[in-house]
Amino acid sequence: MATLSVAGTQSAVSLFSQQLRTQQAQQRAEQAETAARALRAQARGAQQAADQAQENARNLKVRSDQAQGEAGAARQAVVSLESLGRVDSGLQSIREGIAEGLAALDAAPAPVVNADGQTTGTLINVTA
Repeated sequence: MATLSVAGTQSAVSLFSQQLRTQQAQQRAEQAETAARALRAQARGAQQAADQAQENARNLKVRSDQAQGEAGAARQAVVSLESLGRVDSGLQSIREGIAEGLAALDAAPAPVVNADGQTTGTLINVTA
């Protein structure tokens, strides 16, 4: 009977030991799954942050391209204004030349004194 009792005790210890190892393995598996879920959540967060950063980069690129286009248009406007200034300056000198020519045409001719001492070139009203 003592043999049976020892064998039964060993069997119970072996069964308890097996149950303990199984329970520990299950706990480790659950801990690993919990860690995996946490890592997946971190990975999703990191992926979302990366996606947002990429979207921000695309938006900045578009805004940069627009600003570059506006800068080019502004430079072109400056060149155009400078060109218009030169044209206006040239037109001003032409206007001044025309005004001088018209002023010369509008000026009355200087009176001329003939051999008899009379002033010629003056209109006299001869209507009676």
